[in-house]
Amino acid sequence: MGKFAKKERGLPELNTSSLPDLIFTVLFFFMVVTTMRESEVLVEVRVPSASELTKLEKKSLVSSIYIGKPNRSMRARFGTESRIQLNDDFAETTEISNFIGAEKAALSEKDQPYMTVSLRVDKNTRMGIVTDVKEALREALALKINYSAAKRENIAE
Repeated sequence: MGKFAKKERGLPELNTSSLPDLIFTVLFFFMVVTTMRESEVLVEVRVPSASELTKLEKKSLVSSIYIGKPNRSMRARFGTESRIQLNDDFAETTEISNFIGAEKAALSEKDQPYMTVSLRVDKNTRMGIVTDVKEALREALALKINYSAAKRENIAE
């Protein structure tokens, strides 16, 4: 019996065969639940409430123009007056026609007539700047305009 020596057994090795499946599952989960923001909002926008709202069908055909007071980080540079934001920059009304032209050029030719401009205007913004933006949109032949609003809760009186 002296021929057979006892071998010490260590811990078994960790089975990593299912690790790639787990990693791809977590990666797929984050890809599904993450949304990409198209532009950073540089103005404060608290949209007014409305009772009759319709949802836009194709969001890819919507271009947004934000109008409101600059947010806290931008007030030192741009003041507290309402400003227009196109994409990621502040702009003047004279730049709207170039913005609309670039947005239409990014769409296919068959989708260009269906392009909608969504005005996201702070509820405390004066109408003068909104009227100027609408005039600039009219000159750029962007005639489909949408006003963003929040759904009003019906309060029983």
